[in-house]
Parts: sequence; C-alpha cells; structure tokens
Amino acid sequence: MQRTASADEIKKAYRKLAMKWHPDRHQEATRKDAEEKFKHISEAYEVLSDADKRKRYDRFGQHWKQGEEFTPPQGERTMSREEFERAFGGRGGFSDFFASFFGEDMRRDFGGDGRRHGRFKQRGADVRGELHLTATQAVQRGKQGFTIPAAGPCPRCGGVGFVGEHVCPTCGGVGQVRTEKHVDLTIPETVRDGLELRLKGLGEPGEGGAAGDLYLTLRIQSDAQYRVNGSDLEAELPVTPWDAFLGTKAEVQTPQGRATVTLAPETPAGTRLRLRGQGLATAEGGRGDLFAVVRLVLPPSLSARQKELMRELGGRSAADTGAKR
Repeated sequence: MQRTASADEIKKAYRKLAMKWHPDRHQEATRKDAEEKFKHISEAYEVLSDADKRKRYDRFGQHWKQGEEFTPPQGERTMSREEFERAFGGRGGFSDFFASFFGEDMRRDFGGDGRRHGRFKQRGADVRGELHLTATQAVQRGKQGFTIPAAGPCPRCGGVGFVGEHVCPTCGGVGQVRTEKHVDLTIPETVRDGLELRLKGLGEPGEGGAAGDLYLTLRIQSDAQYRVNGSDLEAELPVTPWDAFLGTKAEVQTPQGRATVTLAPETPAGTRLRLRGQGLATAEGGRGDLFAVVRLVLPPSLSARQKELMRELGGRSAADTGAKR
C-alpha cells in the first residue's frame, strides 16, 4: 500500500488484519496475544484513516496522541518523515507503519512488495469437538441435532465492518459476529465410542478460501435401556412370567436393526442371551456383542382370570389378598 492509498484501500487492509487477529477468532492459549495485536491494529487504523492524525504521527512518532503537548526529553528529538521511512525500510508506504508494530510479515500482508499475500486465500482452521450420545440414541441411530459456534454478518454494520467512516463497535471491523449454527447429524451404522467424524466446511471460516472442517468425536454413555461395555451392549429384555415359563420368541433393537431371540421353556429371570456381532462397531472394523438380560414384568392390565391364576401361584386366595389391602 502506497502513501497515496485511498481511504477505501486503508479500510480494506485494516479489515483483513482485524479478521486475523480478532480475539474471538483465537483459542484461550493465543487470545491474550491476539488482543494485544488487535489493539495495535486498531491504533494503526486510527492514525492512517485520519489525515490530521497521520501528520501528527509523522511529526511526533509514538507520542502522536499527545501532539503539541509532548516535549521530547532533553537531548532527544522526534524523527522526521524521511528518517521514519529509512528506519522502517525506506519504502515510503503505510505498510512500514504496520511493520513497526508487527514485523516484516505484516508488511507483506499489506502488499508492500507489490504482491498479493497468500494469506488472503487461506483456508479456515479445522475445529475439534465432542458429541455425547446416550446408548439408546446410538442404537436407534437416525439423526441427532446439535449446535456449533459460527460466524454471521454483523447486524449493526451489515457485514461491512464500518459504520460511516468509523470502525463498527459491535464487530471491531471484522464484519462478522459469533452466532450458533444448528447441525443435524445422521448417526452412522459404524457408530462407536470414540468414533471421529469429519464434517466438511463446518470449521472456522476461511479468508478468501474454503472453510475448515469440524472433527467430531462421538462419546456414548450408558442409559436406562442399554449399558455400554467397550463395543459390547447389554439390554433389558422384558418378558411376562408365563412366557418365561413356557418359552417364547422376543425382539431386541440392535444398532443394525431388530433381532429375534428365543427363550427356552422355564428361562429364569436374569438370564443373559448373547447376540454375537450385534453390538457397537469396533475400531478394527468388527462388532461387539449384545447381551439381552431377561427381566420378568407384568402386562399393564390383567384379566380377572389372570389375576386369579397369579394368586393361586402365590398360594393366596382373593380374600387373603383383600385382607392385606
């Protein structure tokens, strides 16, 4: 960017740096450093976007804010514009001003060498996260919705980054604000605890390039219906007392669909029926097992005859039952 750069060119250059160093775009580990750089970038734009302030910087250097009130210490003097240019590369462009804050890489970002820097076509960063599913959700599969942080146009400036000639106070000149995006994920048949899925384009937005990807790790937790043990599952199999006594067939929901199990006559409660290869997928490409545990239950309603038979099995008459009530 040359000294004759227009206000629009300065504004455009500022916005590109602001997008790179805005604190909201950095993780906790680098946010403090980004905040400091973003502060300097904003100060630089304040100078470069105002003709009067730019003249004051040429005269007073880093003390441009104090202006005429600043008196250099005895034995020192301020740098002339020519001296300033020689001290920062002698190119005579505004890129030298930014280089004084951030180093030579910022000079390249501002195009001081006449070439467009590759950062302006940079792909967005990849993002990693976890999605917690209950065992029932993993077994039934289907779709699971969740939200992720996203960026959207700033409602105040409309995505421009500026309100009039001033940096937008809402987005800091970036033109975007943090929002949330809803994602409907189809649970794959290979679902397992620790499975990592790559969701293309759901990472950080790029700067002139494609958005990054979201790497989502699935975490499966036991619930009231299924218990998780590695790639094996254990499920409750409700059976009426007479079906357990006489023997029957029953269906069990597995990650691959419904499976039929056969109960032999006089199957006691607590019996574990093993369905090989009907559990969760393994990292090696196989499958664990599903264990159906027999649990005796009564139907929601019993006929008068069924109630009488239950009393007979318990060795009690209707009168005895009524007396205890």
